[in-house]
Amino acid sequence: MRCVIARFPFELTKNGVLESMKGVKPEPVVGDSVIIGRRHYPAKQVGQVITHQDRRDFSAGEVLRAMAQLGFTCRTAAPQAAPARTVDPLQRASAMLGAPLSV
Repeated sequence: MRCVIARFPFELTKNGVLESMKGVKPEPVVGDSVIIGRRHYPAKQVGQVITHQDRRDFSAGEVLRAMAQLGFTCRTAAPQAAPARTVDPLQRASAMLGAPLSV
């Protein structure tokens, strides 16, 4: 299947990707990932192995789109929620009375 990654066309097949990733040790997954065989690989690692390009040259989204078209299971990173601001009871009471909330 013809896939475009980093503005370059690649003829990729599912078997070709499986063969390319054979023997490649998965790096720790922090963001988007692709499941190849029974292993979870970071999307950027897969893109680097199959295209032989630098990871800065393509996005994880391009790799995920191509791998999904080939039938691989892809996982996107869940957006991180902003950490809740902790307010002690004294600050909460001051805020209820109209005093500005200080951190």
